[in-house]
Amino acid sequence: MNQIHAVSVFCGSSSGNEGIFETSARRLGEFLAKNNITLIYGGAKVGLMGAVADGAILSGGNVVGVIPDFIRNKEIAHEGITELIIVKSMHERKTIMYEKSDGAIILPGGFGTMDEMFELLTWGQLGLHTKPIGILNIDGYYNDLLKFIDHMVVKNLLRVSNREMLLVSDNIDDLYSKMAEYEAPTRAKWISKEQV
Repeated sequence: MNQIHAVSVFCGSSSGNEGIFETSARRLGEFLAKNNITLIYGGAKVGLMGAVADGAILSGGNVVGVIPDFIRNKEIAHEGITELIIVKSMHERKTIMYEKSDGAIILPGGFGTMDEMFELLTWGQLGLHTKPIGILNIDGYYNDLLKFIDHMVVKNLLRVSNREMLLVSDNIDDLYSKMAEYEAPTRAKWISKEQV
């Protein structure tokens, strides 16, 4: 079992057009707080980022935000959290969030969320970390992306063991259980015809 004391949550600074996204983000924050898991997130008080932070705060949780200085005002930094870390770049934000957490959960989001998720997956694929990465697939938001990732496997551009690094569930408790039981792949990333 993995010891999970802190989780990075990557998600949109917008709420989207489905109320279930915001409701689920808030519930995730509540879940983390009630299980004494520190929330590490992007530092904003708006959108799904604000919802997950508010859920954790209102449940007495520990919340650490990491936000680049140049978008601090655009994303409206959350001043009601436990700690707000100001950084110089998006890359520094991702690095600090990764270093401070024992795993990551991905909620609905746009290009920024995709960038964050795929960079973490790439680092894991290269053996730079063994932390679990999970998608909370709210209302099937990630269904089409998951189909495309399976297509990568079919076309032999992604190893099955690396596909299995991405844990998926539409249920918070189930996703957390998968993350707690996660074992990182031990095979090298590169695929040869002999390894297929």
